[in-house]
Amino acid sequence: MIVAGVDEAGRGPLAGPVVAAAVVLTPKEARDLLSLGLRDSKKLSASRREGLFKTLLEMKVPMGIQAASWRRVDEMNVLNASLWAMERAVARLCVRPQVVLVDGAVPVKGLGIPQRCVVKGDSKVPAIMAASVVAKVIRDRVMEGLHRVYPRYRFDRHKGYPTELHRRILEEIGPSPVHRVSFSVKLRPWDTTSEA
Repeated sequence: MIVAGVDEAGRGPLAGPVVAAAVVLTPKEARDLLSLGLRDSKKLSASRREGLFKTLLEMKVPMGIQAASWRRVDEMNVLNASLWAMERAVARLCVRPQVVLVDGAVPVKGLGIPQRCVVKGDSKVPAIMAASVVAKVIRDRVMEGLHRVYPRYRFDRHKGYPTELHRRILEEIGPSPVHRVSFSVKLRPWDTTSEA
């Protein structure tokens, strides 16, 4: 049976895209990757994620990737943008899976393929773990690219997440064109206007 694991990276940041990935692994590929340290991308260093991503490419495992821009996040909200990217990541696979395992508790609309939600799937299912690694590596690379365009925001350091450094920069110079304006009510300390 062809099983795809799907996960995303970037729902929590204040800036940049959400990136979703879908990965198909054979049982042998899953065992080999687990022996190399595959796990939830959040529990891996950046260098370990890059190494596993390189291995996935060398193994030529089927993978589909889709980003939802910060504009789409603002238009659709972050959850719907994530689900939109997941659906398209599955559609980009070079093989059609017979079942899709989705990280989390919310099913992906429009798949047209049987699916199962797996809470904490990125800690349980190798294909979802691999998808989490792919999504995180690609998103981090996008943020490194955005750092070169907007170096004052130090996206190379915090990748858009609401760290103390990031918040301090926002207080000093305000948002960049790639910040998510829909997060303004809770997360934009520079926004002093009232919407009441």
